[in-house]
Amino acid sequence: MSNIPTNLKYTKSHEWVRLETDGSVAVGITQHAQDLLGDMVFVENPVVGRQLAAGEECAVVESVKAASDVYAPVAGEVLAANADVEASPESINQDAYAAWMFTLKPANADDLDGLMDAATYAAHVESEAH
Repeated sequence: MSNIPTNLKYTKSHEWVRLETDGSVAVGITQHAQDLLGDMVFVENPVVGRQLAAGEECAVVESVKAASDVYAPVAGEVLAANADVEASPESINQDAYAAWMFTLKPANADDLDGLMDAATYAAHVESEAH
């Protein structure tokens, strides 16, 4: 399994979540997700100010192979959308864990505790492969 950063949290739908110092979270798709999708050609982020429910479809990534929905890892308000990733979708292929898509202000910070750590996510990816 490729290196899965231990400082991030993960979802079953292959989003990564990084807690920022201000209490917001940055969200992107994992290396595994971009490996499956291939070369990214389009990213559509949620609109700033949008209220999201946990698990809600809120963004789209499109590759030469397929389009895939991106889901909100926790409920909250969209604080920022990364225009650089929209302008250069290939940045996700270059470094999936540096290419954040959007940031959220969690409605409840405790919701982050329900996300997977790196070891649990690695086991989840491994179980999907079989």
